[in-house]
Amino acid sequence: MVTSHPLPEGFTEIEVFAIGTALLVEALLGFCLNGLTIISFRKIKELRTPSNLLVLSIALADCGICINAFIAAFSSFLRYWPYGSEGCQIHGFQGFLTALASISSSAAVAWDRYHHYCTRSKLQWSTAISMMVFAWLFAAFWATMPLLGWGEYDYEPLRTCCTLDYSKGDRNYITFLFALSIFNFMIPGFIMMTAYQSIHQKFKKSGHYKFNTGLPLKTLVICWGPYCLLSFYAAIENVMFISPKYRMIPAIIAKTVPTVDSFVYALGNENYRGGIWQFLTGQKIEKAEVDSKTK
Repeated sequence: MVTSHPLPEGFTEIEVFAIGTALLVEALLGFCLNGLTIISFRKIKELRTPSNLLVLSIALADCGICINAFIAAFSSFLRYWPYGSEGCQIHGFQGFLTALASISSSAAVAWDRYHHYCTRSKLQWSTAISMMVFAWLFAAFWATMPLLGWGEYDYEPLRTCCTLDYSKGDRNYITFLFALSIFNFMIPGFIMMTAYQSIHQKFKKSGHYKFNTGLPLKTLVICWGPYCLLSFYAAIENVMFISPKYRMIPAIIAKTVPTVDSFVYALGNENYRGGIWQFLTGQKIEKAEVDSKTK
């Protein structure tokens, strides 16, 4: 006989099912779209440029976020976390690693686009590879810190997935949060803001807007902003007074990043979209060279 696990505290059955369904849809949609981005880069020669390597880095990180969301969705349908405390640490680390790598890679794309449009300098393979490796190693450093005692991974309010534990709000958490926010949200956000502002001014002078310069920064703020606000609130107040169902909302919003990123950086890119179309249909794209920033 199958044992039915009790509902997580603070959630109704329909709420648990709704959260699990939302996570599953986000995981499947994001994984398919970013998987298409990755396969197209591998199969279509014209897409294999240094600039598109940074777009590939975002897609790889976002696929990792989707895997994390899929595990959370599966556990939500079970109503409990079946992988034990060690599994929770691994899940928290993997989610943090891929999320931070996605943000750093987005900042790297902004830096590259700035130089492409404003200084007319061409990105070299050595530079692109170095930037991609740095983004992932930098993310790995910060994701490892909670495993070593600076910060801590624990269950989300639904207790079917794991992330940075913000429930304690002690000095250990506060120092880690502020350092993490400065180096992994504020600095990447500043790079993106200044880069796209400069590109916007360049487009404005020419009268030819090749892409929406506001979307990348808006994606960062809208998708990750709620989670950042909740984390900072936890540093000054006891968040346990907030209903668990409301504390799950920022996590669900954050899991939309892979889908949104695929539209902003790949499908929203005219020539990368042309490469994807060539992969799907076999029809050659018209331009000889595909650059990740030409729209």
